[in-house]
Order: sequence, then structure tokens, then C-alpha cells
Amino acid sequence: MRALRILLIVVVILGGLFVIADRVAVNFAEGEAADKLRTTENLATTPDVSIKGFPFLTQAAGGELDDVEVGIEGYEASTGTGDDTIRIDGLKAEMRNVTFSGDFSSATAATATGTATLGYDTLLKAAKSEPTQVGPGVTARIVGLSDGGNGKLKVEIDATVLGAKLPRTVSVLSSAAVVDGDTVTVHADSLPDFGVDLAETRIRSITDFQQTIDGLPGGIRLDKVQAAQDGVRISVQGSNVRLAG
Repeated sequence: MRALRILLIVVVILGGLFVIADRVAVNFAEGEAADKLRTTENLATTPDVSIKGFPFLTQAAGGELDDVEVGIEGYEASTGTGDDTIRIDGLKAEMRNVTFSGDFSSATAATATGTATLGYDTLLKAAKSEPTQVGPGVTARIVGLSDGGNGKLKVEIDATVLGAKLPRTVSVLSSAAVVDGDTVTVHADSLPDFGVDLAETRIRSITDFQQTIDGLPGGIRLDKVQAAQDGVRISVQGSNVRLAG
């Protein structure tokens, strides 16, 4: 019995040491991965990297991690126009089946899914915020974007008819969609009433617009989009996503 008790104590101690060693190793690996990702993606701040699953050491020995979560605040994505960028907030991605090189200099995820937010003030820059002529004596511009409920955007428009501003701001509900995996489009569900007859194409030249969002980390792409309280909520996904190297 005494020998059994000693054996159990040794097992518990060794198990505790293994857990400690495993957590130290995973914390070190998360820090190294975060620094590498900051460098390769030229990020302004260090991202959050969380390696899920236990134990980490056995996963590392096999050269593949089951689940890695990455969080990036204030990512500057490409707009596809020169050096212009657009700020993406709260980018979070869950990477599955991540394989890596022996020196951890490169890593690739078989699949990735996640979310990000495009603020309304940021998206407004893609809209016609300067007065634009939409018909004889009629000019209009978008002055605000907000959550219209049920995944719709509320688009607020100021219009001037024959030099006189309409007595109120006209608003329409619009649908947002993703096109070609890199472009957010906004399309009015119905047309605003400016009090004069105008061609639909002329009105939509104001109400409808789009914003390209390209160059996301690892080549992940836009999947779905809908309006939310704090901005346009974007779902992203990808396969064979390269995290580093």
C-alpha cells in the first residue's frame, strides 16, 4: 500500500509538471506566432493568438494544431485602388488543422472562418457624400449610414430641388451583399421620393455604392455581410490560409 501511495504521488507530480510545461510551451508558441504574424502582415499592433486544445506538446510533436484563434484590431485592408486602405475592426478568425514548419517560420490552416466589422463612418467614405446631380435641378448626397434593423442598412440622403433643400432628410432601407469575395455592395430596396420624376438609374447612382476590401491576412475572403448596431458585420472564410512565412 505504501508503494502504491508513493507511485500515485509520483504520477500526480509528473502530471502536474507536464501540465505546467505544456502551458509554458503554448504561451511561448502563442507569443512567437503573434510576433511573426505582426511582421509578415505589417500590423501596427501585435495580434492576439490563442492555441486551443490540450495537450499542446503532443499536437506540436505531430506538426499540426487542431484549432488556432487569431484576433486583429484595426487591420488596414486594401481597397484595390493604389495605396488606399480601409480600416477593418475586430477581425477574428478561427483556423482549423494548422500545419507548420519545424522552425515555426511558416504555418498554413486547412480552413478558416471568422468575423470583422466595417464601421459606418468608414463605409460612408465609399458613398456619394458630395452633392451629385441626379436630374435637372436636382442634386443629392448620402449624409449617414446606420442600422436599419433585420440586417438592413438605413441610408440617409439630403436632396436639393431647384436650389431648395427638401424639408427633411430622406431615408431608405438597403441590402448589403458580398460580390466576388472582395467587394461589399449596398443596394436600395426601394427608391427615395424627391418629389420629382427621375430615372431610376440616376437615383441609384446615389443610393447604390460598393467598397472593395482586399488583402486580408492569409488570403481569407469576404463571405457574407449584414448591418449591425456598430457597423456592417462581415463573415470571412478561406482555405489553405497561410498565417506566416
